[in-house]
Amino acid sequence: MTQAERLTFLIEYLINENNGLESFHIPVEENARKRLLRSLMNIRPPKPATKDFLDIQGEYLQEEKTKKGVITLADIPFVKSGIYLWQGDITRLSVDAIVNAANSGMLGCFVPCHGCIDNAIHSAAGIELRLECSRIMEKQKTEEPAGRAKITKAYHLPSRYVLHTVGPIIYGEVTQRDCNLLSDCYRSCLELAAAYRLKSIAFCCISTGEFHFPNEAAAQIAIQTIKDYQKKNPGGMEVIFNVFKDCDYEIYRQLLG
Repeated sequence: MTQAERLTFLIEYLINENNGLESFHIPVEENARKRLLRSLMNIRPPKPATKDFLDIQGEYLQEEKTKKGVITLADIPFVKSGIYLWQGDITRLSVDAIVNAANSGMLGCFVPCHGCIDNAIHSAAGIELRLECSRIMEKQKTEEPAGRAKITKAYHLPSRYVLHTVGPIIYGEVTQRDCNLLSDCYRSCLELAAAYRLKSIAFCCISTGEFHFPNEAAAQIAIQTIKDYQKKNPGGMEVIFNVFKDCDYEIYRQLLG
């Protein structure tokens, strides 16, 4: 089966399982079809799929991963001992764990093709990730509070695991509690990674996007929390600060010296 055929199969499967979309027109242009597949995956509730779907989805996502290119720790120069800075798509990183800036529902982003990192990670990982998150939340029986962390498999991502953490949402002035919760996010992820004996972890810029934490203040908290942890736990964890925007890269570059 070619990649184009896989794409068509996946789109048709997701349309056919949704009673409101049977007459939906599938576009001809490839990028439009890819956006449609991602949108259908984004809006799909957490529920099982057939083995055929999962197998073909796996083949499709593996091929897309190869096209994007995988980045290993060896490809990233470190800026300080145990600390790296890399600008790019976090879903390309082959490390022990990447960090997802989740929302309190912990099921990923349901907005079709939204630009948040939660959407990007779930889209690249496949529908299995939402299903695993759903099982975790069903057992928890309450929304995820800010400052904690959960771990799941990474499925079709090049990393081994995904760490999900909910950062503080900023509505006005940043409070000390907001700062403490953001620091807790980084610390919780590090401690959970250590509990699983992981050796490398890539952090996104938690809370700085949709949650409106000021970028430079967030970076200062992230760096200080990481340094404090590494000082107490020497040689235990390689940390990659993964940024996407140019402004964040410049902030981290200056703060890290």
